[in-house]
Amino acid sequence: MNSENILKIFGENVRKYRTEQHISQEKLAEAAGVHRTYIGMIERAEKNITLRNIEKIAKALDIHITELLK
Repeated sequence: MNSENILKIFGENVRKYRTEQHISQEKLAEAAGVHRTYIGMIERAEKNITLRNIEKIAKALDIHITELLK
């Protein structure tokens, strides 16, 4: 798995769990303590995300970090 694939998988999973929970990018960003545009960049695999922000997003989605990497 290369770095581009992991970013794509992560972004797709963030979008999947966010939309399943009917949460907007703005609401997820607010809950995670990040900017709304950052969530969009993550979902489009344009941003390399830190482990701290992965944890924040997983907590905001109320899921385990590993679910975002499957």
